[in-house]
Amino acid sequence: MVEKVLYETTQQQQGVIESIPLFARELIAGGVAGGVAKTTVAPLERLKILFQTRSEFHNIGLLASFKRIAKTEGLPGFYRGNGASVARIVPYAALHYMAYEQYRRQINHHFPAMGNGPVVDLVAGSLSGGTAVLFTYPLDLVRTKLAYQVVDTHKLNVKGSMISEQAFKGIGDCFAKTYKEAGMRGLYRGVAPSLYGIFPYAGLKFYFYEEMKSHVPDDYKKNIIVKLACGSVAGLLGQTFTYPLDVVRRQMQVQRLRASNSSVKGTFGTFLMIVQKEGWKQLFSGLSINYLKAVPSVAIGFTVYDVMKAYLRVPSRDRAVVEVSTNKRELQTSTLSSSQSAS
Repeated sequence: MVEKVLYETTQQQQGVIESIPLFARELIAGGVAGGVAKTTVAPLERLKILFQTRSEFHNIGLLASFKRIAKTEGLPGFYRGNGASVARIVPYAALHYMAYEQYRRQINHHFPAMGNGPVVDLVAGSLSGGTAVLFTYPLDLVRTKLAYQVVDTHKLNVKGSMISEQAFKGIGDCFAKTYKEAGMRGLYRGVAPSLYGIFPYAGLKFYFYEEMKSHVPDDYKKNIIVKLACGSVAGLLGQTFTYPLDVVRRQMQVQRLRASNSSVKGTFGTFLMIVQKEGWKQLFSGLSINYLKAVPSVAIGFTVYDVMKAYLRVPSRDRAVVEVSTNKRELQTSTLSSSQSAS
């Protein structure tokens, strides 16, 4: 009796899940994957941003930077800006993964000669990355501005409590002040290098991940460790090729917060400024931290996404392409029949 009830409950749950539109299930799977991955590596993300934008942290090294934040800001300091980061990454990852699947299906449907090889993953990944960036960039800018704020040791009272004024008091305050200062252009400052970087990075990330999975024996394709390994290599290679553009983007996002910067520079101007003032090595500042952050982040993201797709009963890509094609044919037939009946 109990087994029958459990079976019926399971069938009902599966029915509810399958009643959700495919794109919505992919949005949910991508959002969960992004949120889990980002929260896991949040402390390293804060350190990476400080390495990219503040020379005093870059000069003292990783361990000393870690100790400084722990002393001046405590545990919450490692998660400063993480609220905006998660608020951004959930819709970003949801759009990124869903758009990737949709672009991939459309490419397979309209350009069947391209097949299902890595070139399709490269193109679909690049387009989906650009789409996600355009929709969620203001949240990334706010996250960076909040993470850029630090507390100096001499601004702590004898009990170690923070007494300094912060430029921004939270996500909403940062949005309001940025918009008041520069309008929509201010909220999208640095979006150009983001797009320059995301097109190759997102494309290469999906390319390497899917290419590596294609060489895994069928018996091991569902193994979590294998998925993590494939995601780790994909993140490592993708980040290495596109990291300098990420540094340029961060520098552009915080230019207005620096008292020494009277003028605001564009993408190429910021690139030259970094090389001239701090040397070409600054373009790779924080890369070691980024490896520690990005490799597990990408690995966890891909793995959680695959697990969520299985839980939400997202069909295989080949089956989904067939379903999309069938639905389109049925819609066309229905429309044709309706028009004939009307005439």
